[in-house]
Amino acid sequence: MASLPRDGRPPRVVVIGAGFGGLGVTAELLRAGFSDVTVLERADAVGGVWRDNTYPGAACDVPSPLYSWSWAPNPDWGRRYSGQAEILAYLERTAAESGALARVRTGVEVTGLAYDDAAGAWTVRTAAGEEIAADVVVPALGQLSRPVEPAVPGHEDFAGRAFHSARWDHTVDLRGKRVAVVGTGASAIQVVPGIVDDVAALTVFQRSAPYVLPKPDRAYTRIHGRVYRRFPAAQDAGRRLAFWITERFNATFTNDGPLRKLLIGVWRLRLRRQVRDPGLRQRLVPPDPFGCKRVLFSNDWYPALDRDHVDLVASPVTSFEPDGLRTEDGRRHPVDVVVWCTGFAATEFLAPLEVLGTGGRDLRETWADGAHAHLGITVPGFPNLFLVYGPNTNLGGSSILGMIEAQARYLRQAVQRVAAGAVLDVRPEVAARYDAEVQGRLRDSVWSGCASWYRTDGGRVVTNWPGLVREYAERTAVLDPADFRIGHRDGVPAAHTGSTRGSQVTHRDGSQPRGHEPAHESRDGRRPGPAARPPASG
Repeated sequence: MASLPRDGRPPRVVVIGAGFGGLGVTAELLRAGFSDVTVLERADAVGGVWRDNTYPGAACDVPSPLYSWSWAPNPDWGRRYSGQAEILAYLERTAAESGALARVRTGVEVTGLAYDDAAGAWTVRTAAGEEIAADVVVPALGQLSRPVEPAVPGHEDFAGRAFHSARWDHTVDLRGKRVAVVGTGASAIQVVPGIVDDVAALTVFQRSAPYVLPKPDRAYTRIHGRVYRRFPAAQDAGRRLAFWITERFNATFTNDGPLRKLLIGVWRLRLRRQVRDPGLRQRLVPPDPFGCKRVLFSNDWYPALDRDHVDLVASPVTSFEPDGLRTEDGRRHPVDVVVWCTGFAATEFLAPLEVLGTGGRDLRETWADGAHAHLGITVPGFPNLFLVYGPNTNLGGSSILGMIEAQARYLRQAVQRVAAGAVLDVRPEVAARYDAEVQGRLRDSVWSGCASWYRTDGGRVVTNWPGLVREYAERTAVLDPADFRIGHRDGVPAAHTGSTRGSQVTHRDGSQPRGHEPAHESRDGRRPGPAARPPASG
C-alpha cells in the first residue's frame, strides 16, 4: 500500500486524456493502491488515436505482441499487425479489467490548469466551468491528437466534401467518386490502398516521397491462439524477438551502420519491383536521408499508386476550385472528395490548454523555443505535474507502449512521495542538463537533416527520444529525489533528508516517504516479478 500523511487523505490525481497513455498510468496507480484517480476525457469514449482514426485500412505498424501492455498479453490477436478496431477493443478491455475505465469521465474538456503555491495543489478547469482540485495532474494528451488541415483558399466555394483522415466522414460514399488524398505520410499509405478499389479516380498529392518498407504482416491462425494460451512462453518469445528487432531498427536513426544500408537496399528493390512506370518510380524517390522523416511500412502502397486510375501529383495544392483543386504548377484537378492526410500538431504539446505554474508562470512562455521536460515528464516551475508521452519521448520505431509503461512506473514513484505530503518540483539545473544532453544527441541523429513533424519551425527536435527504449526504461526506473526541490503541500518547511545525496524531503509526520521500489524494465521490454504476466505490437 502507498504511504499516507497523518490526515489519511490519499493524493488527488487528475489524468487528462483516456488513450493508451492516460489509461496506462491510471492502471499503474490503481495497482499501487491509489484510489483517488480521475481521468477526464473530452470525447464521449476512451481510446485516443485508436478511437479517432477509423479511416479505411487503419492499422498499427508495430507487431501486435509488442504493441500491447507487458501486464496484459493478448493470445487472441487476429493479425501480426492489428487493425484499428481490434486495438481499440484491446484498449477498452484492458482498461476495464484494470479498473481504469471506471475512473474515466467522458465528455469533459479541460481548458486550463493553475497551481496554487500556498496550497501546493492544482485547480483543473473545464469548458463547462467546473473546477477540480488535484494534488497531482497528469496530462496525457498525446502527440497525435490534434489534426492539421491546411488553410487552402477557396474552401468555401468547393462543391464537394473535404475531411481529415482522423475525422473520417463515414456518411460520404466514395464509390464511383473522384477522390483526392493530400499527403503521403503514415495515414495516406493506409487510406490509399483502402479506397483504391472503390473510387472512379484517385489523385494523390505528394509534398515529398516517404521511404516505404515491406510490412511482414500475416493473419494468425487458431493454432496461434491455442499455443499462446497453453504455452505463454511462446508468446513471450515473440515479444522478446519483436522488441530486439525494433531496438535494432531504432538504432539506425542515430548511427549509419550496415542495417541502415540494408534497409535502403530493401526499399530500393521493392520500389523497382512494384512500380512499372520509370517516371512514377522517380517521383517516389525520397529527397531526404533515410529515417529523417517517419519510415513507413506497407505491402500495397506502391502497387496502389501504379494503378491506371491513380495519379501522383508532386506539385503543392494552392487553392480550391468549385469542382476540385489547383496546384502550384497551374494544373486544375477535378475531384468530388478531398481527404486531408496532413498529419497532426505534434510539436504543440498540451495545446490549447493554459497551464500556469508557480508564481503564475505560463507554460507556453516556458516553451516559447520548443517544448522540453526532464525525462519528458517534468518541467521546472510546475510542481506535481507529470507528462505522459511528453517532449522527446516519441520513437522512430518500436512500441510507444514501452515508453509509456516506463513513464507510468516513474510517475507512480512520484505519487508515492506526494502521498507522504511532498511537492516535487524538478530542479532547473537538472532539467537543463538533461535537455542539453538530449538535444546534443539529436543533433547527431538523422532527424536533424530535414524539416518534419519531429521538429519545430526553428529546427529543434521536440518529439523524439534519441536512444533505445531499454535506455529510457533504465533512466526512469528509479526516481531520484535529489533531482527535485521538495517542499510540502501544506507549506511546512522541509525537515527530513530523504536521500543520501542530500535532497530534503518533508512529510506531514516528519518521516521519509515509503513506497514500493520500482520494477525495472528487463532488456526485452517486460516487467519482471508477479505483476508481469508473460507478454504477448502499432
